[in-house]
Amino acid sequence: MTLQLEQHFQFGVQTIHRRTEPAVGWWLPEAEDGRAMVELIDRLGYDSIWVGDHLSFAIPILDPFIQLAQAATYSSRLALGVGVYLLPLRHPGPVAKQVATLDHLSGGRLIMGVGVGGEFETDFQVAGVDPVERGARLTEGIEVLRKLWRGEAVSHDGRHFSFPELTMSPPARQLGGPPIWCGGRSTAALRRAGEIGNGWLSYVVTPAMYKDSLDKIHQAADTAGGPERPFSTGHLLFATVDDTYEGALDKATETLSVRYAMDFREAAKKYCALGRPQDVAERLFEFHEAGVRHVIMDFVGPYEDRDRQFVRFSEEVLPLMKDLR
Repeated sequence: MTLQLEQHFQFGVQTIHRRTEPAVGWWLPEAEDGRAMVELIDRLGYDSIWVGDHLSFAIPILDPFIQLAQAATYSSRLALGVGVYLLPLRHPGPVAKQVATLDHLSGGRLIMGVGVGGEFETDFQVAGVDPVERGARLTEGIEVLRKLWRGEAVSHDGRHFSFPELTMSPPARQLGGPPIWCGGRSTAALRRAGEIGNGWLSYVVTPAMYKDSLDKIHQAADTAGGPERPFSTGHLLFATVDDTYEGALDKATETLSVRYAMDFREAAKKYCALGRPQDVAERLFEFHEAGVRHVIMDFVGPYEDRDRQFVRFSEEVLPLMKDLR
């Protein structure tokens, strides 16, 4: 099986609807806040908007499908992505219905990123799922989703999920369902992406690590055999545009250390795009050379600086990438 990679370079935005107010507690968005964010991202010329997924996280996080349903009403152009949905925590039957519905409401603009999770044990505790089973549940869950999205009479008898012949309708808006981009960095995750994924979505890897992993995905696809198929390559990149590298590093470290409940400074040096516009652009060129074609920018730093980051990246970094777009 040969993977047909895309040639163009696209930019999305990972939205984090939260901020810290020390005197008040945690703030969560009103509808107008969501509208303003989506309309700003659309107006600035980004290609997509993305949200993450956790059931129990170090800080508050909203349901991804409900967030994207709201976003779909505020932009008719932006692609909508989940990066990534922790499918092993759920039964794929109800998920198939939710995703097909969102695919219709968005006019077929949905990208379904999926992953096994595991960084936060509480996700699995609240769902009553054994983390040991997460890889097998994900692989089988993808099979179930694609069956049900066809809108035909189907049955399933698997290790984790079973149902008699039935039909779920309407089928997904996109033929065969939204593209499924597999997340993960493990050998099993890369093999899964190559064998059954429509794309791969990474995070916290360097360009060199990305290239090496993409080679392994190609190898898995070749071993699986079959006809050539389109394959998307994505990367979630933490970034801060600032006047100096040190200033950007300080802002990124503070935000990511809270988000992941650990000291993130050394990891930020290794995995983030930080500093002046030309510094951030240079990092993006490195990822493009490694094979990335969809970059999801997760701008990290003070919440009140969020919109300025959107604008500054659009006005000062994107023009440096024009030849790739």
